[in-house]
Amino acid sequence: MNTSTISLPGATWNLGDLTVTRFGYGAMQLAGPWVMGPPADHDGAIAVLREAVDLGITHIDTSQAYGPHITNQLIREALHPYAESLHVVTKVGANRDAEGGWPTARQPGDLRRSVHENLETLGLEVLDVVNLRLGNAEGPVAESIAEAFGALVELQHEGLIRQLGVSNATGEQVAEARAIAPIVSVQNMYNLAFRHDDELIDTLAAAGIAYVPFFPLGGFTPLQSTALSAVAARLEATPMSVALAWLLQRSPNILLIPGTSSVAHLRENVAGAALALSAEDLAELDEIGR
Repeated sequence: MNTSTISLPGATWNLGDLTVTRFGYGAMQLAGPWVMGPPADHDGAIAVLREAVDLGITHIDTSQAYGPHITNQLIREALHPYAESLHVVTKVGANRDAEGGWPTARQPGDLRRSVHENLETLGLEVLDVVNLRLGNAEGPVAESIAEAFGALVELQHEGLIRQLGVSNATGEQVAEARAIAPIVSVQNMYNLAFRHDDELIDTLAAAGIAYVPFFPLGGFTPLQSTALSAVAARLEATPMSVALAWLLQRSPNILLIPGTSSVAHLRENVAGAALALSAEDLAELDEIGR
């Protein structure tokens, strides 16, 4: 399929003063196995990033912890100097250890160091959006985020960050962050089968705040997976296409950042997310999450 024949689905959304395509690209899979080390195909990784931009994508998600530093370095190599319309969103709050773990790093000094590492590896003077990663690898953890989020607000006041968000957060933590400073995005696990944030998504939509789901096919039971596959088969589409299209149609504030290390798969994701779901399709799919 030629790039020129693909239409990017979902229109755009404003992250504060930054306009991004609702269909974005998540760079995590460009690192090596277990998100550690360089990719097996360096030139292929560069090609995927350049294809994303050629397709019209203006929202790329990354983190200095991916690799670590690998995805940021690849983004810089492939796309720097960045087009004015392109916005790179990054995360801080976790590091990597020698075993591939994700130890938390949310002390003010850790966060300041991470912001400066992102600036250096991406080749930027100001980061467009920084999400504070909360909780741990198992999911959100109910605890105050005031000190950590306040440290990012201070860096924002210093002119190093334009917009702020939170990731892996509870609804209470989202509210706590909003009481401290404006946020433009929440990045949590959410999909057809994992619908715990339904109310939060609607609340954020009313406030003009983006919701960015990760793991669009994660957490499915065999029964739910079978139900999704049945709908996909009827529509002559893949389960991933149906899952992505459902997310785009679930709410206008949902932004997608599916990742891949393959140009062909990237094009398939874009085309699949444009799948038109009927009211009957949506009603049947909604039953998967109940």
